[in-house]
Amino acid sequence: MAEGKRKRGKSAPAQGLGKSTAGLPWKYAVYAVAAGLLAWAGYSYFASQNQASAFAVLAKQGQAALARVVVRESEGRTHLRAGQGISYRANPPTSGPHYPVWVNPDFYGSAKSRSNLVHSMEHGMVVIHYDTPGDDAMATIRQWTGLFSGPWSGIVTVRRIGLGEKFILTAWRRILRLDRFEEKPAAAFIDAYRGRGPEKPVR
Repeated sequence: MAEGKRKRGKSAPAQGLGKSTAGLPWKYAVYAVAAGLLAWAGYSYFASQNQASAFAVLAKQGQAALARVVVRESEGRTHLRAGQGISYRANPPTSGPHYPVWVNPDFYGSAKSRSNLVHSMEHGMVVIHYDTPGDDAMATIRQWTGLFSGPWSGIVTVRRIGLGEKFILTAWRRILRLDRFEEKPAAAFIDAYRGRGPEKPVR
């Protein structure tokens, strides 16, 4: 009987040890995931800062190109009800009456309504029109579009069939046409006019 009690007494610590070791892998997994998330957040922040710094350098170097920007007369900024007719003197328009819905900052593979893009520009966004400019140009524009995504200072990039390698950059009452992608002039335009729309300037 005493021997049986001794066996039972020895088995209790073994069971407790089993519970303890079983919990270790779960804890290590949590620590590993947390460490991975922190590392990714740090890398993303570092990469974003580098991209912003590189963009700022290009924008500064491209200041002379702002002399090529065309300033258009205002066509107004009336908000219309859905279904009301709209006509614009300029194509693409950079101001004028528009519907209540705007296009959010993002890279789009299709065209968007001119009225909705005008509303985006009223909010201070820069709208970039592209077609088939080549992989390098597209990679840069995608990067910049991701870099500037604020609702009052972001970039809206939309497809415009027929441009080929050309780019058209528009902001409220401003337009810059490029026969092919030029980093410095494009960066200077974006830096000069994003966040400076008439509805809520934030820069």
